[in-house]
Amino acid sequence: MLLAYAQLAGAMALVGANVGVAKLLAEALPIPMIACLRCLLACLVLWPLARAMDGPVRVGPAALRNLALQAFFGTVLYNAGLLAGLRLTTALEGGLVLATLPAVVALGSALWLRERLAPRQWAAAGLAAGGMAAITLARLGGGATGHLLGNLLVFGGVMGEAAYVLLAKRIVGAVPVVTASLWMQAFSAAMLLPLSLPGIGAMAALAEPRLAGLLVFHSLTASVICLLLWYAGLRRVPAGVAGIFTAFLPASSSLVAVAVLGEQFTAVHGAGFVLMGASLLLATWPRRQA
Repeated sequence: MLLAYAQLAGAMALVGANVGVAKLLAEALPIPMIACLRCLLACLVLWPLARAMDGPVRVGPAALRNLALQAFFGTVLYNAGLLAGLRLTTALEGGLVLATLPAVVALGSALWLRERLAPRQWAAAGLAAGGMAAITLARLGGGATGHLLGNLLVFGGVMGEAAYVLLAKRIVGAVPVVTASLWMQAFSAAMLLPLSLPGIGAMAALAEPRLAGLLVFHSLTASVICLLLWYAGLRRVPAGVAGIFTAFLPASSSLVAVAVLGEQFTAVHGAGFVLMGASLLLATWPRRQA
């Protein structure tokens, strides 16, 4: 069980660390190109994995349409919001905004899938909104409109990722995990390629080993390793318990932002962090068995 816990924590820690990596990439390369190259690199790894683990990678038409929608919301929209937002805000605040994801998914389940939410899930959504409000009010008071717009763009990415999660519920169990991920990355690359071509000359920047290494790290960890670690942990841990480990996302993104990028951690960030963390725990803590 400890191995499963380590796998879940490692998956979320890598997601959080990628917030800082994405910010560095967004400062050097066009946003559509970053996302497209990330998807293409992931496909190169996922193709042999899918063949080895799942066998044939053929998928029915209905599932393919669902996966195409997941690609649009979970890859194209999410990456566009995240990368564009990180050009204007800090990695620290971007990670805190990403921590609203469980609450947004819960609200989406209630409004779109008509699932009934427990009172504590509504409370979790309220705490997440409070964390966003703390950052937003601080930015409004300080006149930092760029940070505010950046945070809103990252939140737009959260909305895209939440739509991806809700769409994934439609085909859960119908398509093997690695095969579904392969198709998603392929659809995403196809959608992003036309947007990437106008800035093709920017690829010359990848001649710098540091930048090329960051792109490879971003692709393999965010699109391949995180997925494999997360689902390996889920095989032995109930989903409700696994959700608690999403708290590692804002924690690791904050650590990278402060320790690597040199960003300043303020009292406002602390208040937002506490509210977001409380929201995550409240939304995902397993219920008592009657």
